[in-house]
Amino acid sequence: MILNILLTLTLLMGRVKSDPDPLQDYCVSPPPSSHQQIFLNGKLCKDPTQASVSDFSTSALSRPGNTKTKPFMINVTVTTTANLPGLNTVGLTMARLDFGGSGVVPPHVHPRASEVTVCLDGVLLVGFVDTSGRVFTQELHPGETFVFPKGLIHFLYNIDTVSSALAVSGLSSQNPGTQIVSLSSFISKPPFLVEVLKSAYDINGQDVARIRKSLEG
Repeated sequence: MILNILLTLTLLMGRVKSDPDPLQDYCVSPPPSSHQQIFLNGKLCKDPTQASVSDFSTSALSRPGNTKTKPFMINVTVTTTANLPGLNTVGLTMARLDFGGSGVVPPHVHPRASEVTVCLDGVLLVGFVDTSGRVFTQELHPGETFVFPKGLIHFLYNIDTVSSALAVSGLSSQNPGTQIVSLSSFISKPPFLVEVLKSAYDINGQDVARIRKSLEG
């Protein structure tokens, strides 16, 4: 009897589908009386008979970005359904990363996507840290590629203090999400309690104020 029950449960579990990965941080259900339209993957879909080739191409990544913005000296240009409508529901995003001298994409995570990066110009130091605290780093030269597993903290840094660098990344989600660790910690809205930051980073209140001021620009 027990064996039959276990076999039945095993067969049933094999038919259960796991939840799809979310494309947003959260999805609040509308009230029962709401007449809100239903959205698919965050966007309504176009009538397929009205689709054209221009929906599936973009020049958004062809233009260099401004890398003078402090403190990170980088510019990230991303494909979205606004500049590339054909991305909707495909589960992909592309990004152009322009680096000024010593430019850095600071430690951050993509909660909904893995990322693969190709260095096109310059030399980048890239890396990620896994949940055991082990760090994987590599210098990327033009034509070389590195992959960042989904949800793990990672960074990209232009090791040249003067010359620029360029890379292109592909991410495995239409809406990968990005959380820069320093910005999320120090300039969240509303702000984290100072005592939490002091304990987490082993700093004092003056350090917290200084870091906040610096990151807010």
